[in-house]
Amino acid sequence: MKAWLVHHGRSASLAWRRLTATPVNSLLSLLAIGIALALPAGGQMLLSGIRDLAGNSTATPRISVFMNIAAERAVADNIRSRLERHAGVRQAGFLPREETLARMKSSPGLRDVIDALAANPFPDAFVVSARDESPESMERLADEFRKWPQVEHVQLDSAWVRRLDALLKLGRTALMLFAGLLGGGLIAITFGIIRMQVLTQRAEIEVSRLLGATEAFIRRPFLYHGLLLGVGGGVMAWLLVIGTTLWLRAPLAELAGLYDLNLALHPLSASDSALLLACAGCLGWLGALFSLRQNLGQG
Repeated sequence: MKAWLVHHGRSASLAWRRLTATPVNSLLSLLAIGIALALPAGGQMLLSGIRDLAGNSTATPRISVFMNIAAERAVADNIRSRLERHAGVRQAGFLPREETLARMKSSPGLRDVIDALAANPFPDAFVVSARDESPESMERLADEFRKWPQVEHVQLDSAWVRRLDALLKLGRTALMLFAGLLGGGLIAITFGIIRMQVLTQRAEIEVSRLLGATEAFIRRPFLYHGLLLGVGGGVMAWLLVIGTTLWLRAPLAELAGLYDLNLALHPLSASDSALLLACAGCLGWLGALFSLRQNLGQG
């Protein structure tokens, strides 16, 4: 076990020396990998900001419930009681028909028209806020309210919720596709770098084989090289994302202030940063593995 650990340590040290032997080329490679990883990481951060903005928006989707114009107040009181006890309702506001009439009369140009009417044309109404504001849940609530007695019409104000939900789903799908393509690019970059390493050390590899070295022994430093490339590229991506976040913080705060929005880009959390580095390391290792299988054979 000790010998195994010692050899892994030596392989990692050798991979580090190879990486730092050409600092300019290595830095450019890490920058290319970092940019490839920073784009999906930044996109995920942007989607999270949009989702938080939607969650904090004051434009809460509501359900408007209109009673039959001939319904008595006792029926409306019964509906109000059912709404207040309903598990899916967060808040229910009651708009009596008399209050609606008074508001309409106070609107310029409508007073004379309303005074000419023989009776109050407005029904009692309720404005309902749901606990679960997902489009599917609100549709179910609206369908349930339509079946209640003396309910004439139910209007679901969730079109913007559906649009935003569809936009976020499209954004997540596009981001996953984009991340997959750029992940393939990272593997390709590591593949090419390890291939060049193998070609330049072909003679050393052949000598090691003649001396009885196993394929695992020969491959290990190259695999660590790919791992270091991936992790180094992940660190570069993390720096790019953090730097971009700090650079955009002031303009975003100014824009949010102008439109009274709770708009902000939050830095990557510790778990997201760890996931970024882990994925980068795995992709670098895979690129090295594919390159070795192509250039050294299976056994």
